[in-house]
Amino acid sequence: MKLLYTILFSFTLCTYAYAQESEQSLPAKVKHAEPLYLDLMRDLGARKGEAEFNVGYGRGRYKNRSEHTSFIEYEWAAANRLGLEIEIPVLFAKDNFQHHTNRVEGIKLGTQYTFLVDEKHQTSLAIGYLHEMEFGKSAPDVRNTPLFGGFISSPFFIAAKRFNQISTLIYTGPEFEYNFKERDMNTNFALNASVHYMVPNSSNYLGIENEIRYAEGSWEYIMRPQVKLSLAHNFAVGLVCGLPIKSEEFQMDFLTRLIWEPNF
Repeated sequence: MKLLYTILFSFTLCTYAYAQESEQSLPAKVKHAEPLYLDLMRDLGARKGEAEFNVGYGRGRYKNRSEHTSFIEYEWAAANRLGLEIEIPVLFAKDNFQHHTNRVEGIKLGTQYTFLVDEKHQTSLAIGYLHEMEFGKSAPDVRNTPLFGGFISSPFFIAAKRFNQISTLIYTGPEFEYNFKERDMNTNFALNASVHYMVPNSSNYLGIENEIRYAEGSWEYIMRPQVKLSLAHNFAVGLVCGLPIKSEEFQMDFLTRLIWEPNF
C-alpha cells in the first residue's frame, strides 16, 4: 500500500511539474479587445492550435438601397503568433427600384502575424494581408460568364496597447480593388481606431470602433458602438451599431456576431 501511495504521489507531482513547465513555455500574449465589426485573424499574439468560428448577420440602410448580409468565418493559429482566416460573405440587397441582388459575394482569405508582444508595456504589433476574390454577377441564363469578377487586396498594420482595463487598437492600410472586365485598379485607404473597456475577470467588453475610409475621392467616417457578452466559457455574442458621422450614402446598420472557440 505504501508503494501505491508513493507511485500516486510521484505521478501527481510529475503531472503538476509538467503542467507548470507547459504553462511557462507558452509564448507571451497580451489580452486586447478585438474589434467586432472589423474582425482580426485570431487574437494578437495567438498561440498555436487556437481556433474560432464566427457566424454573423447584419442589416444596413443606404440612401438608395437596403442590405441584409451574413457570413461564416473560421480562423485558427497555424503557429505561434500566426493567424489564418477564411470567410464566405453573403449579400441580399434591394434598391429603390425594387431590383434584388442575392448572392455569395466571394471568398476572403487572410493571414496575420504578430511580430511584437511586449508584456511589460502591454503592447502588440502585427502585420497582415487580406485577399478577397469577388464572384462575378452571373445569372443562370448567361453562358461563358467568368466565375470571378475581380479581387480586393489589402495589406495592413495593427498596433494595440492596453492601459489597465482600457484597450486601444489601430488597424490601417491600403485597399487595391481590381476589376477583371474593365482591367482597372482603384486604390482606397482604411483606418480603423477602436477603444474598449474590458470588464475585469471576464471576456466582456464594450467600446467604439471608428471606421474611416477614403474611396473614390471622398472620405467616409462611421462610428460603431459595440458590446461583447460572454454567454459561456467558449461562447460569446457581439452586437454592433453603425452611425454615420460623415457619409453621402450610408444611413445606419447593425451587426450580430456569434463567436465560438471549440478548443478553449
